[in-house]
Amino acid sequence: MIGLASSDASGRFAPGTLDPRSRRGRLPDSGLPGHSRLGPWLHLPVDLTAEFEAELHDIRRPIKTAAGQQERPPPCRIAGSSSVTRVTLQNMPDPAVCFFLGRDGVRLAYREVGRGRPLVLLHGVAGDGTLWLRYGHAETIAARGHRVIMPDFRGHGRSEKPHDAVRCPPDVLADDGLALLEHLGLDDYDLGGYSLGARIVVRMLVRGATPRRAVVAGQGLHQVLGVGGGAGSFLRRVFAGAGTFEPGSPEEQAEQSLRANGADPVALLHVLDSLVATPVEALGRIRVPALVVLGTDDERAVSADELVAALPHGTRAVVPGNHGTAAGTPELTAAILDFLADPQPPVRRTGAVPE
Repeated sequence: MIGLASSDASGRFAPGTLDPRSRRGRLPDSGLPGHSRLGPWLHLPVDLTAEFEAELHDIRRPIKTAAGQQERPPPCRIAGSSSVTRVTLQNMPDPAVCFFLGRDGVRLAYREVGRGRPLVLLHGVAGDGTLWLRYGHAETIAARGHRVIMPDFRGHGRSEKPHDAVRCPPDVLADDGLALLEHLGLDDYDLGGYSLGARIVVRMLVRGATPRRAVVAGQGLHQVLGVGGGAGSFLRRVFAGAGTFEPGSPEEQAEQSLRANGADPVALLHVLDSLVATPVEALGRIRVPALVVLGTDDERAVSADELVAALPHGTRAVVPGNHGTAAGTPELTAAILDFLADPQPPVRRTGAVPE
């Protein structure tokens, strides 16, 4: 779904934003370097069914009280409750989509399945929380006695997609993750992520999050240090060169996939610009047991052992596949479950000294 910018006082969309009554829209220029080259990308075909038009209307509704204060979204109920918005996700479970407010008031989405010990799982860049539903991870983990909570990062999925760089300050995804923990009142929980989600897990740990255990999947030390390139660099190249790639090339295939999934390049670039590196010294202060797991053919694996060494209580697991395919393997689910179920008493949950 395409992220929306602002609306005027009448509720109509301001010039340059996507009008949900049409099937084509134009995204405004954010002013970021490279955005002027988004040219063809700024006219994205959108399949807006009646169900999603209603959700668009709900997202852009100002969340204000009569006194002008921000109003907390209603709490999420168990999937299937008539009091929450529902989406139909083909070929996978369809839990309710619930909302909470980030610390700056941005409206953010999450889903959850199962009951039991909470496990918060974070997705990769340009994806959303359904990553964990699509491949059966969430269902399998929930069946083992976990409440699996899957947020959508800001700029992604059903969460708000800011077109103002001010709404994506440095480390904002970690801020949002901490806000989710506060919103749900989680104290005793586990935390995990894949790719960008793993990098944000690390940021949350160094910022003071205190899960019993943490899963850092699909990232090596280079990525955590912010020197590994990876998906972020690839996305910038795809956005900047949209419409110019050789048919069948990885860039052209990624462009088509992003278009089909309604990616919002302006919001995504703001999110990428908000990412913060974590120095080795900060990793050394993390006291939470952490599993570092990557695919055997993932190019990020070259610095996985270095990340394990930098974490005082790090351990390593290997699953089949490259960076893309490893995310969908049952071996990844098994590695997570084995780590969470390890009877060895975990180290005291002191997190890290916040930065």
